[in-house]
Amino acid sequence: MGTEQAAQWNGPGGAWVRLQDVLDAMYVPLEELLVDRVADAAPGVPSVVDVGCGTGATTLALARRLGPGTAVTGVDVSEPMLTAARERVSRAGLEVPFVAADAQRHDFGPGPRVVASRFGVMFFDDPPAAFANLRAAASPGGALRAIVWRAPGENPFMTAAPEAAAGLLDVPVPVPGAPGQFGLADGERTATMLRGAGWGEVTVEPVDRECTFPASELEAYLTLMGPVGRALAGQDEATRARVADRVRPALAPFVRGDEVAFTAACWLIAARA
Repeated sequence: MGTEQAAQWNGPGGAWVRLQDVLDAMYVPLEELLVDRVADAAPGVPSVVDVGCGTGATTLALARRLGPGTAVTGVDVSEPMLTAARERVSRAGLEVPFVAADAQRHDFGPGPRVVASRFGVMFFDDPPAAFANLRAAASPGGALRAIVWRAPGENPFMTAAPEAAAGLLDVPVPVPGAPGQFGLADGERTATMLRGAGWGEVTVEPVDRECTFPASELEAYLTLMGPVGRALAGQDEATRARVADRVRPALAPFVRGDEVAFTAACWLIAARA
């Protein structure tokens, strides 16, 4: 992971920590899908590493599903999110270790293990090298199971706010293949990189899941999360209000009564070491 990405996740905003309950509930359908696929791949594999574990929701779900016979470890570059993750598992009464490290370069030691990730592997600045490192971590007999976003055009909820705010803020446009939310949106490219990194039995399967969160949290979401939230950091209240007024109508089509609902268009990546 590049220096810029690491700085972003360790920045002072703490949006992911502030909204962790909202985001974790929103992504439950994807979490359940990933946990099911990891469980299918895990029999006989003594350990699982959750790459880009964030505040630990998926790590905890994996530990609960797989039980004490499988060691589950969370890895992330964000100290604020890891602090939240450790507090989460402590409250749950579980012993799940979390490691502050860049999974692209971290020495995981000998396998076998399953590498899991929900929205964590899109941020590598050198994906071929990262997937080769994860291949070494899973070897021998391990596997990879990951969920990443498909193209921006297939995820209008994720692009509506940046597009609406573009005239008021300097909001960067996603660059195809660049580290970020849509860094692995090209499924064929991703599959090719995995094979080049030594993975076998590679599949990149399109999956769509409806995600929801309370409409009462929409204001916080649109002003704290994603490129709009980052661009708003440090802006005065007047600017924040203008942006919110501009963006709110763009997200109105996704509001259904007291909840926000959207389709998450993703790839489910599977590979065998």
